[in-house]
Amino acid sequence: MRSHLLNGLTAEHYRRSVTEGVERVAAQLATTDRPFTGVTVDALAPRIERIDLDRPLYDTTAVLDELEDVYLRDAVYFHHPRYLAHLNCPVVVPAVLGEAVLAAVNSSLDTWDQSAGGTLIERKLIDWTAARVGLGPAADGVFTSGGTQSNLQALLLAREEAKPARAGWDHPAPLDTLRIFASEVSHFSVKKSAKLLGLGPDAVVAIPVDHDKRMQTLALARELERCAKDGLVPMTVVATAGTTDFGSIDPLPEIAELCAQHGVWLHVDAAYGCGLLASLKYRDRIDGIEHADSVTVDYHKSFFQPVSSSALLVRDAATLRHATYHAEYLNPRRMVRERIPNQVDKSLQTTRRFDALKLWMTLRVMGADGIGQLFDEVCDLAQEGFRLLAADPRYDVVVEPTLSTLVFRYLPAAVTDPAEIDRANLYARKALFASGDAVVAGTEVGGRHYLKFTLLNPETTPADIAAVLDLIAGHAEQYLGESLERAS
Repeated sequence: MRSHLLNGLTAEHYRRSVTEGVERVAAQLATTDRPFTGVTVDALAPRIERIDLDRPLYDTTAVLDELEDVYLRDAVYFHHPRYLAHLNCPVVVPAVLGEAVLAAVNSSLDTWDQSAGGTLIERKLIDWTAARVGLGPAADGVFTSGGTQSNLQALLLAREEAKPARAGWDHPAPLDTLRIFASEVSHFSVKKSAKLLGLGPDAVVAIPVDHDKRMQTLALARELERCAKDGLVPMTVVATAGTTDFGSIDPLPEIAELCAQHGVWLHVDAAYGCGLLASLKYRDRIDGIEHADSVTVDYHKSFFQPVSSSALLVRDAATLRHATYHAEYLNPRRMVRERIPNQVDKSLQTTRRFDALKLWMTLRVMGADGIGQLFDEVCDLAQEGFRLLAADPRYDVVVEPTLSTLVFRYLPAAVTDPAEIDRANLYARKALFASGDAVVAGTEVGGRHYLKFTLLNPETTPADIAAVLDLIAGHAEQYLGESLERAS
């Protein structure tokens, strides 16, 4: 079995095996004509269930044949222009090359003696991103597994900074007095993080949004004042630069001003909107982000990177101390005095992949402008899609896009019952997925079921959008016709 260990003796075996795997994937990509086959759980589960993991095939080609049957053929392919559902982007080739390199070398980015070179590359990319944000010379950060982890760590730092903040107290503020302010359409990880951090059920205060799904700053000001009057401690305001449902961007300059007035930590969740940091046309849409105390960025959303590739950035590197623990076997305190850079000192994770390499390869091959151009294209596409929806009497579109998301609802001419319209939209989404012709997402707006396009593929065209809208209408009309037949 030593013949399967990757080392100098097995380099040729490694080359042949990886090449065969790459050729399978390349062939699948070249021949995939829709984003999904429509396979059901009931059809796929038995194929996987009957595989006996205690009986190896002992042959790479046979294993790839099997993999094609249970995975590659029926995978959901984000690269297809009619995958329009979630915040999943097609990936760029330099990043995939980086993925292959980092998997083979298998560096762990926790300590210098496991990741020489990798540590410095990650730090360079953190500095580059922080400079793009405008956080200043004391900024720092660390790569994470995704936006949820980045938000969790940001709120951990904010909690620790806020606990002793009450003037006149000789002990830390109790956890049940801490409050987090976020818009009512902010990411669910804010509430999840509050629970993980031991905060009370009332810790997250939902701030209403305006017609454009942006946090209302007057409402935020009122809640911050109420917090002080009630003897509570404002822990942080979470402003969102690219909400998951609408792509909306909160008014960052106004929120930053309120945070400064009240001495509150400002966290900007830019997991989606971070693509604007490289934009050639729309960078001003996140003006004000430079005032943040911490920022979440997801390169695997709008920098066209493979999962996972995310980071947490902070204005003041010293605040990362709240995530620092020292173990004698790993990162003893003496290493700090010796100026040995151990990334575990900043991270919630210990063993951690060298995900930064993917972004490094992308920037060195394409440049930031190349990334920004791709993101600008999907933002432009969303505007064209909005015009199509606004001109189509079959649809109600919620808000003009700021980034690349469209939320809309099929409205039949002959049906007025909102619940029946909900069912028609839900049916259309499921039927479309089952057909494999396109994949769209769904959400709720005002208690009603809506559909959602998240446009992250520059290869998607207005013609694709128009075609999918026709497919949705066709499925919805089929459901309503059958519904009328059942009722008659």
